[in-house]
Amino acid sequence: MGKRRRARELAMQVLFASDFGLDDLHDAFELITENFISDEYESVIAFSKQLVFGTYPKIKYLDKFIARASKNWRIKRMSCVDRSILRLTTFEILFMGDIPPKVSIDEAVEMGKKFGGKNSAKFINGVLDNIYHMYNSAQSARDSKCILDDE
Repeated sequence: MGKRRRARELAMQVLFASDFGLDDLHDAFELITENFISDEYESVIAFSKQLVFGTYPKIKYLDKFIARASKNWRIKRMSCVDRSILRLTTFEILFMGDIPPKVSIDEAVEMGKKFGGKNSAKFINGVLDNIYHMYNSAQSARDSKCILDDE
């Protein structure tokens, strides 16, 4: 497994733990990394930390994008795993310009297959494809905010 894939999985697990009730994000991150990764992967931890601490403060903003892109699905009705994957990947698409969105989406679909339910991969792919097209039609992250203001 590649280091970035492993980092994404760790980040998703931390976001899941946080969404599921672990209040302190730093504690959740420490708990997950101590139990699921060895010290030899500093780059995995660094990228995972970048994803977690980039995604978490923007969850309300990301949820608006996800809600708009997931027709007929409220955020709270989504499984915790799917919601965590969608938040993480939406953050990557909107705010990490050095990662091609298609790579982020492919990685999210793989996480959905590994951690989600039987329909998770298809659901995640559909929502993220909509987000990608919404974002792609906008000129910048600022323009993306305007998409949400149209509601």
